[in-house]
Amino acid sequence: MRKVMTAVLAIGLAASALAQTPEPPARDRRNDRAFEQVIKHADDVLWYFKLGDVASIDKINYTSKPERASNPTGQGAGNPMIIPAYVFAPKNLRGKAPLLVLIHGGVHGDFNTFYTHIVRELIDQGYVIIAPEYRGSTGYGGDFYDQIDYGGAEVDDVKAARDWAVENLTNIDPKRIGIMGWSHGGYQTLLSIFKFPDAFQVAYAGVPVSDLVMRMGYKSQGYRNTFKEFMGKEAVDNPMEYRKRSPYFHAAELKTPLLIHTNTNDEDVNVMEVEHLIDALKAAGKKFEYKIYENAAGGHEFNRIDTAIAKESRKEIYEFLGRYLK
Repeated sequence: MRKVMTAVLAIGLAASALAQTPEPPARDRRNDRAFEQVIKHADDVLWYFKLGDVASIDKINYTSKPERASNPTGQGAGNPMIIPAYVFAPKNLRGKAPLLVLIHGGVHGDFNTFYTHIVRELIDQGYVIIAPEYRGSTGYGGDFYDQIDYGGAEVDDVKAARDWAVENLTNIDPKRIGIMGWSHGGYQTLLSIFKFPDAFQVAYAGVPVSDLVMRMGYKSQGYRNTFKEFMGKEAVDNPMEYRKRSPYFHAAELKTPLLIHTNTNDEDVNVMEVEHLIDALKAAGKKFEYKIYENAAGGHEFNRIDTAIAKESRKEIYEFLGRYLK
């Protein structure tokens, strides 16, 4: 009962804060992320209800690269950016455990309770998990949201989460660290192992964004505008910058054991993107594993849901991770 009252109070306080938030001027409404902050407060409470029976749960803050400052000489410009992260550990943990860095998806997304069943499955296998809410994630206000740097500083945010865990979590083995994610989380997984090849012992990339130039060609203008806002130009005007932020372009840098999954009926990340990455890895002579699912039910989320094929696919993922981390 006490937990229920705490949850109700937390959500009520968040709603009250929203009600007291002054209406922003029309020109600033795109930065009004107050409702997302309410949802984030509710999610923070829900994690304890959903996983508190098996996991010790914490939410921490660490620092990463400085934020993008509108006034480079202004007060606070150049300060390291503060990044939130969730930490989950098995309650019955004995000795040192392997660590998994689990990266959420979405151009602007967050680590929410959609991942509950996956976290539970990983906890049951004895993993400690850190899930960074890298810059651009939702639930932390307009300023944090506007710091999005797709394929840029957000990758450093993920590495900084890994480093924080190594420095601060006494229950993990720093020689057994994996990284995984789906969609944009898979994209970040790939860029992380290309940029920091010695930081992770194994990686899984599910339905990963792989080729931004190709992607901008089949996505809507609204989607392209999101990138134009922080990159300054669209892909048609600066293709090399988009190419440099594409995993396929860095295929020759692969050194980490890697498993890739994709699905031919993916309605978000076209299978052609991932096939381009696979072809680039093969051309570079890299050793890796992959599987292209044919019209698996669920499309983009085919192996994150609760179907038989999803569970079988996740079993394959866990077995692959276990080869290098158990």
